[in-house]
Amino acid sequence: MLNLALAFLVIAILAAILGFGGVAGTAAGIAQVLFFVFLVLFVVSLIFGRRTI
Repeated sequence: MLNLALAFLVIAILAAILGFGGVAGTAAGIAQVLFFVFLVLFVVSLIFGRRTI
């Protein structure tokens, strides 16, 4: 999922350089959402991965 966030970030940067404002904004928004979802899943896996029975 982090790969998808990075891919959308690169697409947003390229679109911003080329002047496609709508595409850049959309790709940046998707990248931001995916990054935060990845971050939440990472923290949850850290918390529950350390538990011992």
